[in-house]
Amino acid sequence: MTVGIADLGIGNFAAMEKMVAQVGGNPRRLSTPNDIDLIDRLILPGVGAFDYAAAQLDERGWREPLLTIFREGSVPVLAVCVGMELLLDASDEGPGRGLGWIPGRCRRFDTNDAPGLKVPHMGWNEVSSARSTPFFTADTHDRFYFVHSYYADVPQEYVLATATYGRPFPAAIARGSVTGVQFHPEKSHRFGLRLISNFLAAPC
Repeated sequence: MTVGIADLGIGNFAAMEKMVAQVGGNPRRLSTPNDIDLIDRLILPGVGAFDYAAAQLDERGWREPLLTIFREGSVPVLAVCVGMELLLDASDEGPGRGLGWIPGRCRRFDTNDAPGLKVPHMGWNEVSSARSTPFFTADTHDRFYFVHSYYADVPQEYVLATATYGRPFPAAIARGSVTGVQFHPEKSHRFGLRLISNFLAAPC
């Protein structure tokens, strides 16, 4: 199975490619969307600032092809961290325009939510799922690695799993064949391997 990894200049490519290969996938880095027809799955990775990532969607020609993939549901998509944030309309981080596939906005963690809360949220945290999906089973409490200062503020119907950092926030969201995770599976060892394996096995 060929897994395309979209190159927006913001991804942790080597680690993601290694993890995909570990679970039996054939990773293929895509500098442009020209080869989308040759892949079975697509990963939209992300590390860094929302505005820069949003600008890269346009500069590298990804915005419209991604929205076409989302609408058609022909290729399952996994969006990671900033990649997940790009699924939303916008972010408090700046004026950049997201893809708007899932209605909502990225909000910055408020240090007043809990004593001693530090931003960014960095490190391991438990992720809880309330319902079974191709990625999680009901009552899953796996641990994943997070590095982020913003969280997705979206309607509950799109939330697959949650975590808590000062306040509960969506750790995974989805619409149709597109799933976003705020954490980094490529940094989450056996939990990340299982999630990527589930992504490859998920029905189209």
